[in-house]
Amino acid sequence: MTAALVVAGLSAREVSRRRTALLLVISLPLWFYLVRRDLTGQSTRMLAIGIGWAVSTLTLFVVNAARGVDPRLRISGASVAGVIGGRLIAMSGFGLLLAGGYFLLVAVDQHIERAWAVALLMMLTALIAAPFGSLVGALLPRELEGALALLSVCAVQMLADPAGSIAKFLPFWSAREIGTYAVDGAAADLLWRGLAHAVVVWILCTGLTLVIFARRLRLERYPEPEDH
Repeated sequence: MTAALVVAGLSAREVSRRRTALLLVISLPLWFYLVRRDLTGQSTRMLAIGIGWAVSTLTLFVVNAARGVDPRLRISGASVAGVIGGRLIAMSGFGLLLAGGYFLLVAVDQHIERAWAVALLMMLTALIAAPFGSLVGALLPRELEGALALLSVCAVQMLADPAGSIAKFLPFWSAREIGTYAVDGAAADLLWRGLAHAVVVWILCTGLTLVIFARRLRLERYPEPEDH
């Protein structure tokens, strides 16, 4: 637990150092929202996906910045779960703060019957984005390639038909389902489908990240010298 808290503190410090990138990433979901502000359903869902992109991109930056630190943490006794868990704690916390701020904007600017479902939608998207960004960071070591990959996924997520098979295999499909329930007054089965999809994506992204880093940060064991 101590290692996780240390990593969480390091991750938060890394985010605070990137002030320009932080400002740009935080403001992007706002543009997603303003482009479709006159259409409550579309603007809310696009805002949620924008939040997902923002949190996953910042997580990607933090993962790549920590590549030189993680091996030293392992040597000092930190577990892989502690390293990954601490990073997810920090980035999930940031994502929830961002989602909370944008939810207040939507609550004031739009008339929505199921406001609690919109809050749930944004929080879940932020929580999914942290392990998703961590997984992309584990797979793509360069920030440019990783950021473009995340942007491509979010763009396809916004353009794909929510009822099509492709959309269901994308990480933020739950935002479309819960958004339809929250804004359009659809049946509750969309809410449960969205929740189930979010849980599965979170588990897969977190599990795959742990597997990749467990291999990458594996400590070599050398045989002890024999006594003569």
